[in-house]
Amino acid sequence: MTGPPNLMPDPARPDGPDPADRAHHADRAEGAGPDCGLLSPVRAGTPAEVATSDTAWLQALLDAEAALARAQYAVGTVPAGAAAAVTRAARAERLDVRALALAARETANPVVGLVRALTRAVAEESPEAAAYVHHGSTSQDVFDTGAMLVAARVLSIVHADLERTAAALGGLAAEHRDTVMAGRTLALHAVPTTFGLKAAGWRRLVLDARDRVAALLAGGLPVSLGGAAGTLAGYLESVPEDRAGHVDRLLDAYAAETGLARPPLPWHALRTPVADLAAALALTAGALGKIAVDVQTLTRTEVGEVAEPAVEGRGASSAMPHKRNPVLATLIRSAALQVPCLTAGLTQCLVCEDERSAGVWHAEWQLLREALRLTGGAAHTAVELAEGLVVRPGRMRANLDLTGSLVVSERVCAALAPALGRARAREVLTRASAEAEREGGSLATVLARLPEVTAHLTADRIAELLDPEDYTGAAALLVDRELSASRSQGAGKPAVRQ
Repeated sequence: MTGPPNLMPDPARPDGPDPADRAHHADRAEGAGPDCGLLSPVRAGTPAEVATSDTAWLQALLDAEAALARAQYAVGTVPAGAAAAVTRAARAERLDVRALALAARETANPVVGLVRALTRAVAEESPEAAAYVHHGSTSQDVFDTGAMLVAARVLSIVHADLERTAAALGGLAAEHRDTVMAGRTLALHAVPTTFGLKAAGWRRLVLDARDRVAALLAGGLPVSLGGAAGTLAGYLESVPEDRAGHVDRLLDAYAAETGLARPPLPWHALRTPVADLAAALALTAGALGKIAVDVQTLTRTEVGEVAEPAVEGRGASSAMPHKRNPVLATLIRSAALQVPCLTAGLTQCLVCEDERSAGVWHAEWQLLREALRLTGGAAHTAVELAEGLVVRPGRMRANLDLTGSLVVSERVCAALAPALGRARAREVLTRASAEAEREGGSLATVLARLPEVTAHLTADRIAELLDPEDYTGAAALLVDRELSASRSQGAGKPAVRQ
């Protein structure tokens, strides 16, 4: 078996590793393949992965540069021909992404190399226009604006997926409004509920996430425009008069060109936009994760109340031919466990020094990309899970009967309380429930032989009180109200121009 070249000091080579070995090692590094999602299947092959690829990110940075040139033309500081030339040259396919990545090691960010490459590309068409590439700007303006463009594109995809997921869950809630199942607390049967209410709860989480995503798309993702230290000095150098008016016009033009919001202040070291984005991503991933973990629990062999949509070959075990694993829920849950860790790191980046940080800003980049692509992958997967979820009411009822009506002991206790007092009634039901569990019989049988119970309740009344289908409280009403309220509130469409 062959391995990497030996780069340890060799006593026979006083100068260290053979230069040929070092060159071979460098060639291997430079030829490293792209991140194809091998270790992150939840986002592999999804629209969010495409929207967050190196090429997509590079294109967003170029879009930021081109939009800036057009905005500066709109306010009179860049010639029309130069703005047009920059826009034509700002195509990712014209640049070498890998070369820009390697060059970024020398400058600590990819924009410096990008500006050089873009300037060369513009100069091929118009040497005069090349002078206006990145005119008065700074790396962070371009990168942060590009990051917000990537975020807007991913969030638009996520928003659409959340809408579809919510619609599917709404259908499940309506269809199973009265489908009784065991409510579980601390992993055990508690009191009866309905699957409709559970699905309505899942839907509410998805709608909450959708609304937060929509709010970001409607004005929470700003352009970045500050110049070298947040003073916009570079943008004003050729503007001797009405500088305040020029700043307003430039910000408005840049926001219009990108479809992003206008910020109140330059935010190089005021990272609220990134923290807000992180919070929305964490909430979205967490909301979908709650659905996933519930589906995993309900799909257990011994529970079997729901099942994921069956797809040929999906969920196969490498060792056990009989298994069909809950793949969709597993993928979503994996993302839901990762995204909060990533977004905690993004929130931590609020603590940065001076007018631009040395390392804090840089630490955001990969955290943000991973959070976007994982959340996007989870939202994409949730659509298929919600639209294809198989619900098994018969199994729900069978499981509800496992405890022999113990799940409605609370109701009998409430019926006896006026006659026996709350404490005494609870004591009687606790003792009767324990006896029924020991004997493996029904609670009704045990209660029917207790004089303190039969003195106040007939056998028919006991049977009526122990019917779980008649003890779902306001579940149906809550489902109706939730679905009705959501319809009256509208679809929560984001007001964003892309």
